[in-house]
Amino acid sequence: MVGSSRRVRNGVTMSDRVIVFDTTLRDGEQTAGVLFTESDKLEIAERLAAMRVDVIEAGFPAASPGELRSVRAVANQIRTATVCGLARCVPADIDAAIDALRDAARPRIHVFINASDIQIVHQLRKTRAQVIEIATAMVSRARAAVEDIEFSPMDATRADRGFLSELIRAVLAAGAKTINVPDSVGCALPHQIADMFRFIRNSVPEVESAVLSFHGQDDLGMASANAIAAVSAGARQVELCVNGIGERAGNTSFEEVVMALLVHGKELGVHTDVDTKGLFLLSELVASRSGIAVPANKALVGRNAFRHASGIHQDGVLKHRENFECIDPALVGHPIGTQIVLGKLSGMAGFSARVRAIGLTLDEPELARAFKAFQSIADQKAEVDDADVRRICNAAQA
Repeated sequence: MVGSSRRVRNGVTMSDRVIVFDTTLRDGEQTAGVLFTESDKLEIAERLAAMRVDVIEAGFPAASPGELRSVRAVANQIRTATVCGLARCVPADIDAAIDALRDAARPRIHVFINASDIQIVHQLRKTRAQVIEIATAMVSRARAAVEDIEFSPMDATRADRGFLSELIRAVLAAGAKTINVPDSVGCALPHQIADMFRFIRNSVPEVESAVLSFHGQDDLGMASANAIAAVSAGARQVELCVNGIGERAGNTSFEEVVMALLVHGKELGVHTDVDTKGLFLLSELVASRSGIAVPANKALVGRNAFRHASGIHQDGVLKHRENFECIDPALVGHPIGTQIVLGKLSGMAGFSARVRAIGLTLDEPELARAFKAFQSIADQKAEVDDADVRRICNAAQA
């Protein structure tokens, strides 16, 4: 692995490198109302590969003939990243994934089956013993064609832990190299995720020869925090979606987790190889192709992520950016960076900074008159723009 190192943790040698698995093209496309065309998938996949994302889950080949063609196109074009196809524990799904990935430089098949009793009984309508039998048979089928196999016990966070251990042990013996532990209904809290990963590592010691992964849904808004908790407890792969899109309330946010691992990497003792300077443009691309707008208050890539409206914050950030920004906007490739937004909460520091920024020079009495006029306008207008400021200043100098 490029840029990886290893260290001993609790007597086990672990990699310091967290593998970034992007599932925007698969689970992200499960967002209600989203359809990625083949050209969309290729464009997004190329951008992900250029940012040094490790694994790109290109889709679910068995879903339709068009989906199989799209996964095949991504697999044929992307040569630096691993390209992954999803498959249920159904022979036809496995065979479709094998077909789609036949010419991939670095293929992976991601096999999954229900693991919680509620889903085993009410959706799969099988027994636990049947689930283990089916899972091992399908992992073996996939492993006969592709070396890199990932296995997910779906709804793991609601599964019986004894059964979960038994299932993981069985698929490892059948050839799985990555074990993904999904919070499929987004119901878990961070401490519960960390405890589950510690439990798996203790109860299935052979999992240390594989890679433990986390996949989270965001139904309770906990997905990013859960991903970091998983990493702290030994996960070395995180499964993410750009802009946090995905089924229901969405998936774990790519930009949030990648940047959290960058900001807190030293404390956590981990790193990724992702080039974070491509995050903003990647976010814009996915928003454009998915039709799902990025909320203004979205962390890191939202319109307001680095905009300051409060006078106290404006004064602080003008004196020293780090007073109110935990990262440099340039780290995510933000094209503008820190912005001062003038409104009724702005103070003299923000107003005078904007006056200077647009090339105007006022003496102290003029500036005082201009600021008073500005406050009157700001009480009636959400955002005072540069044209307003020019008019105000011209009047103050008259």
